Amino acid sequence: MLLPPKVTERAFARLAEINASAAAPRALRVAVEGGGCSGFQYELKLEEAEAPDDIVIEGAGQRVLIDPVSLPFLENATVDFTDELIGARFVVQNPNATASCGCGISFSM
Repeated sequence: MLLPPKVTERAFARLAEINASAAAPRALRVAVEGGGCSGFQYELKLEEAEAPDDIVIEGAGQRVLIDPVSLPFLENATVDFTDELIGARFVVQNPNATASCGCGISFSM
């Protein structure tokens, strides 16, 4: 059985901040798609509804959604939120990635 990624308290806290000003609460979808400069890329977006087969990770009253196709690529990964000089963003720390692009969105396995 594949284990879903971990989601940090910082990521849930930032999602709660985003939802505090939203008309309807949204979940953070973390998906993996083919493409990018290293073969795969993360797609992170906010969605109002979950799909019937989504894996739902809950914390601090917030939800993170992972589709079953992306799950094998995200096993043992960590979804975090970082606020640095280059900008604030959700990031995926993935021990399965053998290489990644400088942008942090594209990776290979």
